[in-house]
Parts: sequence; structure tokens; C-alpha cells
Amino acid sequence: MTTATLPRANMLTRTRNRDGITSAVFAAVLWLCLALICVFLFFILAVIVQKGLARLDANLVTRQPSKIRPETAGVQSALFGTLWVGGITALIALPLGVAAAVYLEEYANPAKWWNRAIELNIQNLAAVPAVIYGILTLGFVVRGPVSIGAVVMAGGIALALLILPVIIITTREALRSVPREIRDGSLALGATMWQTTWRQVLPAAVPGIATGTILAMSRAIGEAAPLILVGATTFVTFNPDGVLSKYTTLPVQIYNLVPQDRDAFRDLAYAAILLLIVVLLAMNAVAIWLRNRYQRRW
Repeated sequence: MTTATLPRANMLTRTRNRDGITSAVFAAVLWLCLALICVFLFFILAVIVQKGLARLDANLVTRQPSKIRPETAGVQSALFGTLWVGGITALIALPLGVAAAVYLEEYANPAKWWNRAIELNIQNLAAVPAVIYGILTLGFVVRGPVSIGAVVMAGGIALALLILPVIIITTREALRSVPREIRDGSLALGATMWQTTWRQVLPAAVPGIATGTILAMSRAIGEAAPLILVGATTFVTFNPDGVLSKYTTLPVQIYNLVPQDRDAFRDLAYAAILLLIVVLLAMNAVAIWLRNRYQRRW
């Protein structure tokens, strides 16, 4: 090594050492942030379990809410309302989301400006706050041109709009994970584009589609802000009997119970939170099982 190259080598060594120290410090800060988040999360879960476990009984799911006897009241109307709204959300968002993803991924020409505009808007809509979808549904569905009122269908439409961009994005990622050779082989054997998509691509992408859909539904079930805007009643003592029935959901019921003065109402709120957590964990467990059970390694 010549004398002229020694300073350059020393400079490169110092730069690498400085970069290594910076990376180590950055990684340490990230781990510290993760540890703090976990501490707060475990603390919140411990409080919820401690105060809500005693009320997590049969009365919670078999009895209706009561303003007079909260000690024996339940959240049956909110539970059934959550199931109704979640079912309508899935019926609206799932076929529309999958169909839009199939079009954008398999048929749309990315060179066309309108397809690029659609993709850009979908990516932006995935980051829009949930309350915006509630305002949109309030202006066009609850009131405005449609005017169906504050019913189950309106809540389902609001949550379907909320999770539709997420379903489209996750479905597109699942379709992209299918190797191109599968499509080329099917087309080479004489299948049409639709036959290839329906019989080869979609079955191979089902695990990713199911996982993304269930995770999106988990987010929808835990939302309260858009439902409050579209008129989900905070105190309902009957189960919804149709898509045009009044309703409430578990998040809205919890929102109504927490500010109450009596400790019995707060205990009921903690139990309802625990019940909602159990439902969400069950849905996430199903998503993980579907992914591990049907995932293919290409």
C-alpha cells in the first residue's frame, strides 16, 4: 500500500466504525421503544383482566344492558349488533375488494393514466382516518340521497368503506405472490385469461386473501368512531332483527359504559373490553391458522 492510499484507508475505516456505532445506537433506541410499548400494553391488559374477569360470565352474553341493575346486566344486544354489522361488512367489502384487486393486478394496463390514478387513490384511502368514512356514510347513506337512517346497513357500509382499501392491497399482494410461471403455463395450454385467474391464480392466493380479509375485519369490529357518527345507538336493549333495525356494537357500548359513575358499570365495561379482545384474538388466530395451513412455498 502506498503512502497516498493510507489516509484514504484510515478515512474509510473511521467511516465504517462511525456507521457501525450509529446503527447500534439506532437499534438500541428501537428496542427500547419496543420494550416501553410492551410494558404499557401488558399493564393495560393486566388492568383489563383484573377488573373484567369477574364479570366475564354467562350473564354478559345472555342478558341485555340495564341502567338499573348493572351488576347482572350484559351486552347481548351489542354482541349481536357486532355480528350483524360484521357480517354485512364482509358481504360488501370482500367481493368488491377481491374483484377490484383481480382487475388491477391481472387485467388493468399500468400504462393507462386512469389505472395509475386508481392505484394511487387506493393507497391514499388506506391511510384515511376512520372518522372520515363515518362522515361520508352519514352524508350519503344515513341522510342525503339514500336516507336509510341509522340502521345496521349503514354501519356495515361505513365499515366496508373503511376496510375496502386494505382488502384490495392485501389481495393484490397475495396475487403477486403466485409465480408468473403458473399463469404462463395455463395460458400456454389454451386456457383463457379468466379461466387462468379463476382456476389457478385465485386458489393459490386464497391463504393470503383470507389472512388479509380477517385482519381487516378485526380492525372493523374494533372501530367505534364511524359507527357513532352514523348513529349507532349507545343504549339498546334488544337484538337487531334485520339490516334496517336499530343496533349498537361492542365498541360503542364500551364507549357508553366507561364514563358512568358507578363502579358496576365500569366493571361491565372492562368485561365487555375483555370479550372484544377474545373475539379479536380468535379472529387473528384463525387468520394465522389459515396462513400456515394453506400457504404454499414456491
